[in-house]
Amino acid sequence: MYKMGLIGTVIYVLTIIDVVRSRFHTDRDKVLWLLIVILVPFIGTILWFLIGRGKAIL
Repeated sequence: MYKMGLIGTVIYVLTIIDVVRSRFHTDRDKVLWLLIVILVPFIGTILWFLIGRGKAIL
């Protein structure tokens, strides 16, 4: 069980780093995604990888 918690924490931190490093059309979009990921960690991470990364400017 300890390993699952560690893996989840690493994925959570990597998601936050990915959001911060991503470019968006507006700063408001970045702040919104950061709030989603931070306030709703599990669902926010899933949403980021399913929806958010596609909206970021590459």
